[in-house]
Amino acid sequence: MNYRLTTVERAYQLAESGEFANVGEIKRRLTTEGYSDVQGQLYGSTITSALKKLCDKARADMPAEKDADAV
Repeated sequence: MNYRLTTVERAYQLAESGEFANVGEIKRRLTTEGYSDVQGQLYGSTITSALKKLCDKARADMPAEKDADAV
């Protein structure tokens, strides 16, 4: 049996990945992945704020990328 995450579950998963800087990027990815009513499912200041905080935390916890000019 294939189980697909709900829109909100997938949004949290994406936010925690560290790959996304903001909720708009997450919404675009969800739409690309075929999720419907993304705007409606992720509407409101509470969920938007929570996702943004997760994005920020995940990105802060990622190891810094090496500077391409460093020797």
